[in-house]
Amino acid sequence: MTCSNRWIMGVAVAFSVIMSMPAAQAEQPFDITLCGSTTITAILLESGELGIKTFEGKGIARSNLESKAFDNCSYHLLGVSYDAGEKGTRYGHAKFMDPDGDIVVQENFRPFESTAEATWKFIYGTGKWKGIKGSGKSRRVATAKPITPDSLQHCIRMTGTYELSK
Repeated sequence: MTCSNRWIMGVAVAFSVIMSMPAAQAEQPFDITLCGSTTITAILLESGELGIKTFEGKGIARSNLESKAFDNCSYHLLGVSYDAGEKGTRYGHAKFMDPDGDIVVQENFRPFESTAEATWKFIYGTGKWKGIKGSGKSRRVATAKPITPDSLQHCIRMTGTYELSK
């Protein structure tokens, strides 16, 4: 084999190795509206000075973009609310299941004020969402009068970006 043929063979091998490596897809925007109901599930403490409660929410996501990412996903949210007078936080995790049954999990954090913007990030995915990364913001955009005590009916708008491994 000549030096030129070895060089061509080396380039071909290197090219095939590089092409077979998993590559990240470009960051994709998403914008969804979640509508559902949240219920206070347990009260650890509730006084005039301090309240610690757990909550659970369920609902559906609708995409606001043509890409329809996360459209028609159902979601299940579990979290903890800490209220200390004018201070506090909401922290939780949400599991989204798409129409194919694939799962995405995200972590959420929101300051006490009901109008405050929350931050979130993806932490897990299965199926087509395996290896998902991304983050964004969310804000409550509608709140209805509670239909039952200890419940909240609302819509939340979530925006951000995500990236998948190929």
